[in-house]
This record gives sequence, C-alpha cells and structure tokens, in this order.
Amino acid sequence: MKRKNKLWTLLSALIGLILLAGCSSTPTPSPPPPSAAQPTMTTPSERVAPARTPSPDSGRYLRQSDSPIMVPYYSPPERMTLCGEPVPLDVADAWERFDKEFTLVVYNHAQVYLWLKRMERYFPWIEERLHAYGLPEDLKYVAIVESDLQPNVCSPKGAAGPWQFMPSTGASYGLDQQGSCDTRFDFERSTEAAFKLLNDLYKRYKDWALAIATYNCGDKRIMDEMRTQGVNNYYLLKLPLETERYVFRILAVKAVLSDPSRYGYHLPKGAGYQELRVDRVTVNFTSPVSIQRAAAAAGISYREFKELNPAFRADDIPAGTQELKLPAGKGASFQKNLPF
Repeated sequence: MKRKNKLWTLLSALIGLILLAGCSSTPTPSPPPPSAAQPTMTTPSERVAPARTPSPDSGRYLRQSDSPIMVPYYSPPERMTLCGEPVPLDVADAWERFDKEFTLVVYNHAQVYLWLKRMERYFPWIEERLHAYGLPEDLKYVAIVESDLQPNVCSPKGAAGPWQFMPSTGASYGLDQQGSCDTRFDFERSTEAAFKLLNDLYKRYKDWALAIATYNCGDKRIMDEMRTQGVNNYYLLKLPLETERYVFRILAVKAVLSDPSRYGYHLPKGAGYQELRVDRVTVNFTSPVSIQRAAAAAGISYREFKELNPAFRADDIPAGTQELKLPAGKGASFQKNLPF
C-alpha cells in the first residue's frame, strides 16, 4: 500500500511539473486596443516625444553622437617679402604678429570674396600705374587695407577716399577740397597722389616697411619714435597698435589674395566686378549745376552719376571747369543735350 502511495505521489509531482512548463511557455494575450471612446492614460514617465521628420531640404538633424564639422587649418607662409624686402618671420614676435593678421584674414570668407571681386575692377589699372611709376606691385594691397577698395569711405578722424588721405596731406599732393568738391574721393586722382606720397616716403627712409608705416601714422610720429627708441627698423619699433598691425595686415592680405586657391577660395570666372568703362567730358560751368540736370542730360540716373563722380559731395556741381565721368557711349549725347 505504501509503495502505491509513493508511486502516486511521484506521478502527481511529474504531472504538476509538465503543467507548470506548459503554462510558462504559453504567450500572455495582449489587452485589446482602446476604443475611441476610451482614451489611453499614460504616466509622465511613459510619454515619448514624437519623432521629428526632417523636411527634404533641411538636411539631417545633428545628433549628439555626430562628429562636428571640422574647420580646416591653414598655416601661414613661412617666408614673406614686402616690396621685395624680406620680412623677419624667423623672429618670434614678428611671426606671431603676422600669424595673428593672417588668421584674421584667411578665415574672413565674405570679405575675402568681396576683395577678389573688387580686385577685378581696380587692380588692372592700379598695376598699370605702379608700373608707370616704377613702384613695387605690393603697394596695391595698401588700398585694400585702407578702404577695402571702396571710394566713398570716410574715417572718424577725417581721412577720406580709397587711400584715406587726411585733408592737409591730400592738399599737399594735389587733391583739391573746395566747397562741395573733394577729389580725395576720386579713385584715379587719389591713387596717383598715393603713389607719389609713397615714393617720397621710400626715398626718405630707404625702407618700404618704414615708408608704409609712415603712410599710416605720419612722418613726425615715426621720426620721434626712432629717435626715442634708437631703432630704425619697423619690425623692432614700438608704435601705436594700429601701425604695429598695419604692415602685417598688408602682408596677410597679400598672402591670401596672391594665392587664394591655396586657402580654399575660388571665384568663378565672370563673378568679379567689371572694370568701369567711362567717357570723360570736360565742361566749364559759369554757375553751379544740379547733378539731377546733368544726369538727365546724359540719360542716366542721379545715383549712377554720383557713383561715377564721388568727388561731388553735394547735389550740385560747382561752377568752373570740371571733368565729368559718364558711362561709355554717353559723352556725346551729354554734350549735345547740355541745357546750360
């Protein structure tokens, strides 16, 4: 009897184990989906923000795991010359000053492209005049640092035009400032005056870096500092901060603009600003003439006339003999239509 009881107990246990295994392997049925009349309630921890779908033109979203976009590093040239004279970049102080200006220029993308565009308009004529004067071609970069090749620039200190002449210096080099006419703003006349001044400064100092520094801060300041410090080398002089940066900024501009593709710049052909083609008309007015009347006689707008003749700072052309610049092909019709 006891033996039968033991067998029955073992058989019951075995059946229990089989039933238990079957229950654990049976999938738990999912609850039925909620009906529209019974919205599902979730706790704050269960709520998930909806996934954002980027629009076709927005690119992909930057995830935290994405690598950042790398900014390329451009090392400055190890050797530079200014107007044929070597720059002492082997001296640590000179190297760091140049490196600073180079870094500021090479990564100023919008400004570099504007320079490249304006160069196509102005540099051919500037280079031709430099050749005529027998001056080094590097001087063309001075105009970029002075005004970004924009004729209408004025400084708070009173310097004006593409070469930033002060009134007294401009007058000394033939840039008239009479009434509402200021020829410091005339690109061609101010360029000729700048080349004469730079040539005179070089004859005085026999050194282009000193001559260019003097163009920036004035003859007296350079002379006084050389006397006080007992040094006649621009790269060793302690000068006003603007002048200490000035020559190095010119060098940085030269480095980038003389070889733009090396630093990732490519201006497509035809993307630059075209050279200005003009007719020059000399007239003698017995009394002031409004620019609007003169523009109408040429068949152009007031704005176009002012853009070509920035030396006229008011709304009238002063009396006397004046040379006017008009769009190519407009000179003859202007003279024919002169009502004054």
